[in-house]
Amino acid sequence: MEEGVDVVRVIITGGGTGGHIYPALAIAKGLLARDAKTQILYVGIQDGMEARLVPEAGIAFKGISGKGLPRKISLDTIKVLGQSFKALWETKNVLREFHPDLVVGTGGYVSGPVVLTASLFNIPTLLHEQNALPGITNRILARFVRRVMVTFPESIARFGVKNKLELVGLPVRQEIGQLTREVGAKHFGLRPDCLTLLVTGGSRGARTLNQAMAIVLEHLAQRSDIQVIWATGTMTYSETIEEFGKRGLSWERPQWRVLEYLKDMPEALACADLYIGRAGAASLAELMVSGIPSILIPYPFAAENHQEHNAQALVKAGAAQIILDSECNGERLWKEVDRLISQPTRLTKMGAAAQSLAQPKALDKIVDLCLATAWH
Repeated sequence: MEEGVDVVRVIITGGGTGGHIYPALAIAKGLLARDAKTQILYVGIQDGMEARLVPEAGIAFKGISGKGLPRKISLDTIKVLGQSFKALWETKNVLREFHPDLVVGTGGYVSGPVVLTASLFNIPTLLHEQNALPGITNRILARFVRRVMVTFPESIARFGVKNKLELVGLPVRQEIGQLTREVGAKHFGLRPDCLTLLVTGGSRGARTLNQAMAIVLEHLAQRSDIQVIWATGTMTYSETIEEFGKRGLSWERPQWRVLEYLKDMPEALACADLYIGRAGAASLAELMVSGIPSILIPYPFAAENHQEHNAQALVKAGAAQIILDSECNGERLWKEVDRLISQPTRLTKMGAAAQSLAQPKALDKIVDLCLATAWH
């Protein structure tokens, strides 16, 4: 970037899943918060999730062709390779039109052609890796970019470019960790002096977890001192409620909140004592900043099983327990829940271990690196 030019132009790219898109949006908003004059263009797949989420967030969006390579070689592989060459051509045109000072990739297929083409044009490039086990796109791109920003220390050994790596963490929403327990409990109409479980399998839901939790709630039915906030997910809410009916169990109790979707996560985290759920990087970053212990049931079909690697990073630090999805059933989960809620001192230690892993200034570190790289 030329001296005297005070407007930074940044292309941000990442897609396929919310795990890549939301950190990319957080970086975009962080750059704009630092300097509202910053020019940002988000490049994503034209029919991907990002094509909807990015404009909704008020960020300029440009779609290109392509999708990820299929796991097995077939006719589809040839079609996808054709789209990949088209994506490279489209990316070249976007770069020429926008003239970025910096390109930041957060993973997913679309990062490949955008970050690679930018690096070949000698445009400064950065990567952000959310997971303990880096995705294949980022592992390849790491050889071409200026710096690689990582969330977990465990991922450092998995890149072959250690001199480029920077441990920064994962940006979380500004409200996370800022609300008091009393404010969180009041929001849900719960008591701040009772132990509270927070359960979620993601926005769509996790059937294995939900089936197991129905049995856990049977055990907790007579425990008015144990509160539960449980987001079943939109896809599995009806069947979860039906399961309560089959068991003759009333789910509408003063100490339980069984919801289809949890949009008020900052408030839920503020009053939670134990989290039970999946091990996506964004969720774990919020748990760490909030200092909440967890029982993690990694999603078994995540790319390269990265959620299990994420979970193991917290287990290694003493911040979590892990139950594999294939081993998760009601009695197994209840045994783990019962063991932890009967040991408040252990929960406190696990929460402290989680907080020791937190990077609450992650976004500031990332924005600093972005600007330093753009100006270099």
